[in-house]
Amino acid sequence: MSSLLVLGLVLAFSWIGHANLTRQFEQSRLKNALRQASEMDQALRRSEESVRQLASLVAATQGLGDALPDHGGETLPETLEPQWPTLQLESGIDEILLFDARGAQTASWGSAQSSHERPVKRWAQRVIDTDMPLTSLRCSSDCRQYAAVPVLVEGRSVGVVVLSRSLADVMRQAHQITQGDVGLLLVEGAQDGELPEARRLPDWQGQLIALTGQEESLPALRRASRETDLESLTDRPYRFRHSGREIEVSAVQMGGDGDQQGAGYILFTNDITEQVGAIRQDTRILATIGLGGWLAAELLLLAILLSPMARLRRISGILPSLAQGEFASARRSIPRPDSRFPDEIDILEGATLHLANQLEDLEEEVGIRGDELAARVEELAKERDFIGSLLDTARVFIITLDADDRITLVNDYALSVMGVSDKLLLKRLFDDVFGARSQPLVGIDGKGQEERLLLTSSGHQHTIAWYHAPLPGIAGEPAGKISVGLDITERKMAEARLTWLAERDPLTGLYNRRYLKEALDKAIRQGHPGALLLLDLDQFKDVNELSGHQAGDQLLRQVAAVLQEELGHRGTLARLGGDEFALLVGGADRTLATRIAQQINQLLATVTLELGERRHRIAASTGIALFPTHGDNATDLLASADMAMYKAKESSSQRWHLLSTLEDARGELKERVYWEERIHRALEENAFTLMVQPIVRLRDRDIRHYEVLIRMQDDNGKLISPGAFISVAEHSGQILQIDRWVIHQALDVLARLDDKEVSLAINLSGPSLHDEGLKQYLAEEIITSGVAPEQLILEVTETAAVTDFATARGVLQSLRELGCRTALDDFGVGFSNFHYLSQLPVDYIKIDGSFIRQLLDDNESRVIVKAIADIANGFDKQVVAEFVEQEALLPILGSYGISYGQGYYLGSPMKACTVFALNENTDIASDTHPRSNTPHQQ
Repeated sequence: MSSLLVLGLVLAFSWIGHANLTRQFEQSRLKNALRQASEMDQALRRSEESVRQLASLVAATQGLGDALPDHGGETLPETLEPQWPTLQLESGIDEILLFDARGAQTASWGSAQSSHERPVKRWAQRVIDTDMPLTSLRCSSDCRQYAAVPVLVEGRSVGVVVLSRSLADVMRQAHQITQGDVGLLLVEGAQDGELPEARRLPDWQGQLIALTGQEESLPALRRASRETDLESLTDRPYRFRHSGREIEVSAVQMGGDGDQQGAGYILFTNDITEQVGAIRQDTRILATIGLGGWLAAELLLLAILLSPMARLRRISGILPSLAQGEFASARRSIPRPDSRFPDEIDILEGATLHLANQLEDLEEEVGIRGDELAARVEELAKERDFIGSLLDTARVFIITLDADDRITLVNDYALSVMGVSDKLLLKRLFDDVFGARSQPLVGIDGKGQEERLLLTSSGHQHTIAWYHAPLPGIAGEPAGKISVGLDITERKMAEARLTWLAERDPLTGLYNRRYLKEALDKAIRQGHPGALLLLDLDQFKDVNELSGHQAGDQLLRQVAAVLQEELGHRGTLARLGGDEFALLVGGADRTLATRIAQQINQLLATVTLELGERRHRIAASTGIALFPTHGDNATDLLASADMAMYKAKESSSQRWHLLSTLEDARGELKERVYWEERIHRALEENAFTLMVQPIVRLRDRDIRHYEVLIRMQDDNGKLISPGAFISVAEHSGQILQIDRWVIHQALDVLARLDDKEVSLAINLSGPSLHDEGLKQYLAEEIITSGVAPEQLILEVTETAAVTDFATARGVLQSLRELGCRTALDDFGVGFSNFHYLSQLPVDYIKIDGSFIRQLLDDNESRVIVKAIADIANGFDKQVVAEFVEQEALLPILGSYGISYGQGYYLGSPMKACTVFALNENTDIASDTHPRSNTPHQQ
């Protein structure tokens, strides 16, 4: 009985062993099939990527883009002809096709694959549309891999290169992967009549394109096609017995494209007879040995190793958890060693615990290092993208030089400005290309900056400001440097124009008031006698009203041209503003001065302006003042000449008037005393009227800002223009009281408004910049009124700021410290350098109206206005355009980035109580006088 039991156990173990061997063999064969599929897939992908890379190299062939028909070249065959033998012999390329940007085939090399529908044109069009490479696998009489890549010229697709290569290398790899035969099957596609009919497999609806060991493998494949389908073969191998041999067939499907109707398979046929026989032989040997001693040995080993095996199984169960990162669970599963005489398993358990600790530490360190590496990679990618974007988009010259000052890199902007290719610049000396330095610049480091003149290929000359800095090199090698060039041509032109405008009237080109005053002061200081003739055009206002300001400007230019031509040689001829001109004649006495005045009348009698049927004639009233008789400084002399000019206007016998010494003294004293008394009384009786003119936001015509103006009321309630009394107030010092009166009244208006977004701009006179109590007075008024200080904008004229720059900057800074905003008025007529603009703490820049009025006709005015706007915006300052008197100016101002406008087209001056609906006086008082440069005037 026990013998039967032992026999049964031996047979059972033999059967189990056989089953295990068979299962392991099947699993091995299944893994082998999967490995074959994976390796074939990788081989196909590697071959596909190789074809695509070869196509990219062909597309990058020098001159290929220029040789395509779209670019006018006829050397297309010559570009790839030298490469074709190499590609054909060494890389196995069967065919090269070239397409132009329209998708038309322009050239080909090699033999085409026989196919009824080979969609290469659609591939080419898809690559042109998407600018992305395309790969495909097509099978007909043979199977080929295709790759189509774009040909790029300056980032634009100008054509497509298509390469094809057969699967011969892949099939050789497949034959190496398996120890059996390999076949290539095409199903549901076009059947090639050239292949033998014997290779058709009707049950699989396919045809064998290629097959190794055909005599043995073809009958086996025919039987397999009858007994199973292709989908089952791709999942797992199919085993069967054929002609006394054990045969195994498996299949790998090849990926194609959406245009191909059929599908391709690689078939593997393996003779596994020896492996199956080995399994059977092993089973017999196992059964034989087992009958003799397996059972006894197994029982003995089981008794000896039962406990150690349990511990080993526990350790083996723990090891997978270590691979999954369950370190704590692994430590809990292993007990602490308590044996005094540890055995190998105790050592193994200790080693397992130690391994768990080390793996945990290693995993943490790997995580930390991985995060650091990812962060560094991301940082380097950002730096790379930034540098690339900077080089491609920066509107500056970027040049890199080697240690010998030879050019090694030029960015696209520099090439576009110079109109040359980089081939003409690389390896050339920097001085040879960009000329010798014209002016050194001193930077914050005191070196590395200079100006150079650049003459482009088109003949244009540019002024480039260069900034040089060293480039770190490899240790032991000489360092190069990077040079960044900024095109400052327009800035130089603008500065030159502003320098000219600092002394000139932009409308007529004559000297301006500022230059005339300097010339007067210089002549008086030198003790030279002379005469000042001040002439004012009579009835000039009628020309502006009847024919418009453009006609008035044209007439002023004619008058200036006549006076300059006939009298310019006699002395300094200037336009003071509006319709006022002045002539300074050194060494002139009474006789010569009166003769020149008479000549002026004769000259102006010849000036006419014809506009259609309307003809304008011009005349002038000339006042003559002698120096030093009628004044020992420019201000007094101008006042004397102005008084004489008004006397000439009142004269009915002649159009000129020469002051006598007695008459001058009495008349000036009488006039000044009169107006000083009127101003004093107006301040006491509150006889001034506050006017406001809107400052309009051009984007949406919104009005939140107003400029404060002032008028004096006479005994009849009529408003008197500030031109009649401001100069007297400045001379007597009463202008300080007027400035404070305006500040008080403006804060009172703001305090009574419900709209707290409204702000008022107040002109501060030049003397107020030296008023030490102004800041304290303004602070007390703001606190008393309760008005937010940012609602108050305090303006100073450019002339006043330039006259005493340090004081003006200090006053403006103190006003901003109170919370008020500041503005620079009449900008453009006093600066010769934009440096002052960056130094003055102002929030608004108001461009002088003389530039704005000429924007439509004068290109130089447009250049100056745009330059001022660009630089002011660059300094984060708001820009206001004065004298906006035409709608046609608005688009131009908007294109220059000018935010605000002020002028009679946008709004005339009106009483503040009327504009803000304050219950004091509802009468609307507007003023048609043009604005002067004196505070509170318009």
